[in-house]
Amino acid sequence: MVTRIVVGAHYGFKDWLAQRVTAVYMALYTLLLALALLFCVNGYESWRALMSNGVVRFLSVLFILCLCYHAWVGVRDIWMDYVKSTAVRLTLHILTLLVLVGNAVWAVQILWRL
Repeated sequence: MVTRIVVGAHYGFKDWLAQRVTAVYMALYTLLLALALLFCVNGYESWRALMSNGVVRFLSVLFILCLCYHAWVGVRDIWMDYVKSTAVRLTLHILTLLVLVGNAVWAVQILWRL
């Protein structure tokens, strides 16, 4: 009988899947937004009308959340792989989290102010 010892934070498959799902959503949103810009938006007023639509706002907020989570998983893994000092790594984790949450709140505030 082989006994397998699992070490680490146990992120593995869940975060791998989250990276793929958020990447697919962000790619689809970007494609749809590019098509809307090419064919539907011809000035500030049409852009404002598009972004004031409730569905587009919801999809945009979801994009911002996906972007922040995607970035968090990627940067967290970089800090875990390459920063050996626990204190420095924890500090970098906290700073990264604060920057991502701050940017997400700011982006949502800008989006809902339109």
